[in-house]
Amino acid sequence: MPNLGLVVKLCGALFLVCFAAIAGAEYAKYRDPTQAVSVRISDLMKRMTLAEKIGQMMQIDRKVATPQIVKDYFIGSLLSGGGSVPAPQAPPREWINMINGFQRGSISTRLGIPMIYGIDAVHGNNNVFNATIFPHNIGLGATRDPALAKRIGAATALEVRATGIPYAFAPCIAVCRDPRWGRCFESYSEDHRIVQNMTDIILGLQGDAPQNYTKGFPYVAGKNNVAACAKHFVGDGGTQNGINENDTIIDRNGLFDIHMPAYYDAIAKGVSTIMISYSSWNGVKMHTNRELITGLLKNKLGFKGFVISDWEGLDRITTPPGANYTYSVEAGINAGIDMVMVPKKYVEFVGNLTFLVKNNFISMSRIDDAVRRILRVKFILGLFEKPMVDHSVANHLGKKEHRELAREAVRKSLVLLKNGNSGDAPLLPLPKNAGKVLVAGSHAHNLGYQCGGWTIEWYGRSGRITAGTTILEAIRSTVDPSTEVVFSENPNSEFISSNDFAYAIVVVGEHPYAETYGDSLNLTIAAPGPSTIETVCGSSVKCVVVLITGRPVVVEPYVASIDALVAAWLPGSEGQGVADVLFGDYGFTGKLPSTWFRSVEQLPMNAGDAHYDPLFPLGFGLTTESRNKEGDEGEEGIWISYK
Repeated sequence: MPNLGLVVKLCGALFLVCFAAIAGAEYAKYRDPTQAVSVRISDLMKRMTLAEKIGQMMQIDRKVATPQIVKDYFIGSLLSGGGSVPAPQAPPREWINMINGFQRGSISTRLGIPMIYGIDAVHGNNNVFNATIFPHNIGLGATRDPALAKRIGAATALEVRATGIPYAFAPCIAVCRDPRWGRCFESYSEDHRIVQNMTDIILGLQGDAPQNYTKGFPYVAGKNNVAACAKHFVGDGGTQNGINENDTIIDRNGLFDIHMPAYYDAIAKGVSTIMISYSSWNGVKMHTNRELITGLLKNKLGFKGFVISDWEGLDRITTPPGANYTYSVEAGINAGIDMVMVPKKYVEFVGNLTFLVKNNFISMSRIDDAVRRILRVKFILGLFEKPMVDHSVANHLGKKEHRELAREAVRKSLVLLKNGNSGDAPLLPLPKNAGKVLVAGSHAHNLGYQCGGWTIEWYGRSGRITAGTTILEAIRSTVDPSTEVVFSENPNSEFISSNDFAYAIVVVGEHPYAETYGDSLNLTIAAPGPSTIETVCGSSVKCVVVLITGRPVVVEPYVASIDALVAAWLPGSEGQGVADVLFGDYGFTGKLPSTWFRSVEQLPMNAGDAHYDPLFPLGFGLTTESRNKEGDEGEEGIWISYK
């Protein structure tokens, strides 16, 4: 029997030849899917003008774009920044229609080169209303489960494709060495080995590359996958005092031993793109570091995908940003950046880069290297064969199977830090058939707080921001129908003493944030969280405190009064996963991905440091066994301490 795939390809090629002959047009190898990608790239690049090449190197935000602008400037890529959406609560069809409109502008150009649309999908397709919101990376690091990360990557890819988008700016493979950093929740761990293992999410996003696939080349399996982006190269998690975009002061061995290893794994797994960090290494801005971008990443490691800047990354080369934009363009492009997230000043960027090339400040070979890499990813994505998006994939957004996966991830991410005081019976798992229970805290019934930053909006926000289940709703659906659940966000002592509560669940934590906005020198729980803990746990009622945070925070002053303490991180849209474990349907299995400090004066402090004296060490986590669901829900489970 003949190879059906080969027959289809040959028929397609024959059609192209015949169509070109009938239309009187020249047969173009770059349009022929039977040709090797390298042949298609070379053929297309021979046809391109400087203006068309520069256009490919730009990524602009959808807010400043129109199909005509995309056509006139040969724009190679568009993106949605945090919260940049076609309309509030836009369904998939609006995303698809918007993207197809921009794509029509691209393919109506002389050469018909399709644009590639990118989005920050850092814990699910998080800009999009009704998408499944998975736990942030710090929670996934607590699971120690690369296979789970891979499944989450595959689900995220489907939900990103559901909105017509083929490119996700994920994963962040930073190694957070200081929880004061506002992006610590985007890091899987302070331990690079955990981060390396979790790069399996790339295999989910992009698909598994064949065994004989050439290392360093980008790979995307098909229409259900997306191009991934490892970020932020390199050292972003090690800045001084945890200040975002600051200087990472560390010797070469330290950089290569701690912050670089995950990039080796990402490249080996076929990652398509790599994003450069805003931060510096020993005073040198990473966006200008030719030694590491071109010398190491491209030449030594053989990375063949494209290198992209961060949002206005070239502007931030200077202080203040944009002070000498011509210099910034020259320094960034010559360092080896291929695609520039402009994202608004596209006219200025075109003018500067054109001037720099025509006056030999930037060579044509550097431009050609950039364009070749960008086209390679586009060809591998199949954009030339199918630039337009249909609506057949829209049903993947927020589907039940993905929400169940997110719920599983929540269960596995929970870290049990304390379970009973000395001499007392453990509090967890909680009985479902208690008479009356108290649920308190600002984060118990707030889906926005539960999801954290990078959810619907860049910084995230409070309230019912998307579809999902709050922890309070999950508790109510889990306990016995005869159990009365009383919710009081910040109860006073009199309220507690006047009710006969069997136990209390206090859910408090940080308010949502992202990037620099999340930098913190004090790492305190948001008010009135501390007073809620003191009031509830200081009463005669047994209490479990559930922390909703993107990192370790100050808890030592309260630990003695707390009967059970759970780090739930930023669990996302599926709060039912928290209740699943609190009530013993599943056991606690998570392990700390980061050292839990006693006081901020100890920071930075990581496992292996001479002054290591944590409240809870890296890897700590008490465990419980799940109850027999057929048995008495009122019985206590089995408790095993972490060793």
